[in-house]
Amino acid sequence: MGLDAIPKRISDRFQFKEWNHAAAVLAGDFPEQWADILGCLLGFRLKKSAIVVGGGGRSQIPVQLDGYLAKRGWGEHQFQIAISVDGGHIDVPTHKIDNFKAGVGVEVEWNNKTEFYDRDLNNFRLLHQLRVLSVGVIITRASALQDLFDELQIGEKYGNSTTHWNKLLPKIDGGGAGGLPVV
Repeated sequence: MGLDAIPKRISDRFQFKEWNHAAAVLAGDFPEQWADILGCLLGFRLKKSAIVVGGGGRSQIPVQLDGYLAKRGWGEHQFQIAISVDGGHIDVPTHKIDNFKAGVGVEVEWNNKTEFYDRDLNNFRLLHQLRVLSVGVIITRASALQDLFDELQIGEKYGNSTTHWNKLLPKIDGGGAGGLPVV
């Protein structure tokens, strides 16, 4: 199954890569969450007005994606984890997942520092090891959009050091997500 689980009308518009059979796991074991993610992508439109807006606030792109998922029962979630050793209690802080629903986490990284990928993947890996996260999804911008941004004279705002496809792939290929299935 794998990436064949993505309808052509969506795969024609977006780049996809999966690790550890993530699309097959989503389609087979988490059909409701998979339908939500595909619907989110199908409804997404990258508008010029959203990318030329000045800085100083959260981009409208993650707001649009997160908003779609929120209407379907997804929500930001921070797990409360602790280790107990000989009666002692040690809190293990985790970072919030942008969108979580019954074993599936979705992070939207549009124009952050690339260190956010490390944070997200480390969090995904820990939660997977604790058996509370089965699949991780990272939605990020295509590196090829940089040409468009340069053409619109906003290329500096979306520089090479910010989150985009070509910065994410080596981090996951290098084992950043551990054994977690990621798409």
